[in-house]
Amino acid sequence: MLMGEYHHSIDDKGRLIIPSKFRNDLGEEIIITRGLDKCLFVYSKEEWKKVTSKLETLPFTKKDARDFNRFFLSGATTSVFDRTGRINITSPLVQYANLTKDCVIIGVNERLEIWDESIFNSFIESNIDNFSAIAENLFEGDTNA
Repeated sequence: MLMGEYHHSIDDKGRLIIPSKFRNDLGEEIIITRGLDKCLFVYSKEEWKKVTSKLETLPFTKKDARDFNRFFLSGATTSVFDRTGRINITSPLVQYANLTKDCVIIGVNERLEIWDESIFNSFIESNIDNFSAIAENLFEGDTNA
């Protein structure tokens, strides 16, 4: 399980340090793609196979399925960690997520998310009062939560 929040800076060449805790869990090769909410999703090869297997079950005759596959898969790229633990993020992905300098890297169970720090802070601030209600709705009737 990937979890935690880390802050690092992306350089002018699109290189970003991924914390060693995450690197150990992800393995040598990762997949980076457009995420939802203007962030990037990062998967291990194993998790990526699970995600794409689910996408393959979507009917290509449905416009939503075609649109999401285009959005999600067209930006996907593989990356490996350099000797200092950095990954290289392609220019289109940097632009999509508005990554400027300060980034937030968070573990979200089976994936990482990479956010521009100001966008992440805005997300938290605009939703802070809703998280209790969201949790109540998601876990309603769940006695284990």
